[in-house]
Amino acid sequence: MQIPHFPEANHPLVKSLFHHSDHELLTLFQRYPEAGKYFTVIFCRYSPIVYTLIRHSARSPVQADYLFALTWRHIYYELGGLNLTSAQSAEEALTIQNWLINMTAFCINEIKLPPTEAIHYSLQATSPPLWCYVEQALDQLKPVLRLIVLMAQTFHWSETRIAAYLQAEGEAIAPIEVANFLQEGYRMLEDKLPVDIRAIYFSEDLGKS
Repeated sequence: MQIPHFPEANHPLVKSLFHHSDHELLTLFQRYPEAGKYFTVIFCRYSPIVYTLIRHSARSPVQADYLFALTWRHIYYELGGLNLTSAQSAEEALTIQNWLINMTAFCINEIKLPPTEAIHYSLQATSPPLWCYVEQALDQLKPVLRLIVLMAQTFHWSETRIAAYLQAEGEAIAPIEVANFLQEGYRMLEDKLPVDIRAIYFSEDLGKS
């Protein structure tokens, strides 16, 4: 079994935080929700353990990759409210590593995966931290913009097909307007991504606003 390599682990912004303890990274992640680098470092540190556990339980590499991404999405949303002190048992202090293993086991047991042929996620194309923050940014778009972006990116529909679908749903939008909406959606999506996530994954200058 080959554990995937994630290029973001070599980004200077990520490497500069490697010296922080797990507890420090958790505290920084919770204190600065507008920053994406702390979650990315936790991901880089523990992705080998999580992937190994998942790969042994999944039927195919495609399902393993998808479950790996879904697990990290679940971890992302749970980390925000994690309190290690209150969550620990009387017998054993809870660590980030133990908690992540528990979360991974939960996802393996609880998430029902679609058949391999129905999965369109690519781990090479979209690393789980980027997926989490793009999804968070998508949630902030107007519903019609979000729908248009998803149809274009997920289903690779043409502007004409998107317009036809929207018209069938009662939205009088022409194909040329779909093109304009797409550009607006992409621009707003980029604006709503954390600045450090854009720097890590799109090589953007941190000085840009």
